[in-house]
Amino acid sequence: MSFFAEPLALVAFVAVTAVVCVFLSPRVAGVAGFFSGQDDSGRAPGLWTLVLSQVTTWIFARSLMNAAILGFYYGIAGVLAYTAYYASFLTGAAIVDQVRFRHGAGSFQDFLRNRFGRAGVTCYNAVVALRLISEVFANLLVVGVIFAGLFAGQPYIREIAIAAFALVGLGYSMMGGLRASLRTDVAQMLFFLVVLTGAAIALFTAPEFNLGAVLSAQGVAGPAPGWVLLAVAALQVLSYPAHDPVMLDRGFLADRRTTRLSFLHAFWISAVCIFVFGLFGTQAGLLANAGEAMGTVWLRLFSPAVMFCLNAALLVSAMSTLDSALSSAARLAVIEMRIGAPTAGNGRIAMALFMLGGLLFLLAGTEDLYAAVAVSGTASMFLAPVIVFSLFGGRDIPLWSFLIAFSAAIAGAALYFFNGHPAVQGFSGGAHKYTLLLWICVAVLSVGFTAFALGAMRRARPAGSLPVS
Repeated sequence: MSFFAEPLALVAFVAVTAVVCVFLSPRVAGVAGFFSGQDDSGRAPGLWTLVLSQVTTWIFARSLMNAAILGFYYGIAGVLAYTAYYASFLTGAAIVDQVRFRHGAGSFQDFLRNRFGRAGVTCYNAVVALRLISEVFANLLVVGVIFAGLFAGQPYIREIAIAAFALVGLGYSMMGGLRASLRTDVAQMLFFLVVLTGAAIALFTAPEFNLGAVLSAQGVAGPAPGWVLLAVAALQVLSYPAHDPVMLDRGFLADRRTTRLSFLHAFWISAVCIFVFGLFGTQAGLLANAGEAMGTVWLRLFSPAVMFCLNAALLVSAMSTLDSALSSAARLAVIEMRIGAPTAGNGRIAMALFMLGGLLFLLAGTEDLYAAVAVSGTASMFLAPVIVFSLFGGRDIPLWSFLIAFSAAIAGAALYFFNGHPAVQGFSGGAHKYTLLLWICVAVLSVGFTAFALGAMRRARPAGSLPVS
């Protein structure tokens, strides 16, 4: 048996990666280093530190699995749909630029506070907190799935792997906060690129690989839901980055030119990585037997070395996302929500609580990885009219418009979350869940933009004037 076929080889790889991350993580006590990523001299991170950090924190283990699964079931349409979400780097760059350099705000929360007061910030922070907890949950879930498969039949291996991963990620994140996250992101991204490149070379040079067939693949379930998801991504890509604190936090660290370039490079690098990983799922879909699961096809198609690389890529991305989510959670709780004094100690407490929240989510028993993306993406859509009317348009919008848009988005997210309930199935007429999601997105945007348009008209009308009949 080859070295790569041994499950313990992957355990050794993860252990080495963990040791490197702990070694690279500085012990940070200062507020600037812990929450803003500055070094001991007060310098902001450089361009490629930001680029690699942005990329590795958006190539989640969950995202890699989603791209592969969507490619397996829906062919190239599914891969394109998930890759489209990475255009969020382009819209995110525009959002950050407007918030910082047009409106002069120090964060998206500051901008909302100036426009919609405490109520607006509270609504936003609630959605952001749920997103961060879902990131912790989803990446730990992927870790559990991988190790349960590697050590099939071994009792409690899933729970032990999740607990060990959680403790290591929490440990070095608590040491250095955002500064530790930035430093470890670089090493984690380099590890990831090495193993993904190795796996991709093996895929593209395999005798059974046909690029034309892969790029026109229909998937085992047909491409229609994949094209629907591409439409959903197009509707969500404006608001999606605005509710992702991991992306936005890195947009407030460096100067304007460095920030713009970091988002641009992060876009194309991450989109290529996600698309390539999605092709592993598409290839499996082409060669799957009837009723065969993607993981089973992978084990049949790929050598132990390739499977090692795929699993290593997933685990490294899970670790990188955990530390980034925790550093953003600390900033959210202490700096933005102002729960406690702005100290590194309080940031560490916030990290521990968010990790606990992610672990508790695992008790729900869900393994639908795309559901977290769909639910949080739908909840974020109340920000689309905020971005168009308030951020880019500079319009003065009343709070009631904001609250209507927020309520519509939360209702839409809840409706999709319970899409399997008989009442929701009856409401949707038994439509495919992704078709339901598209309808929900259209409805949420329609309500939100209508409320903002009416609010803008009311604010634009001079005092004492009558509406035009």
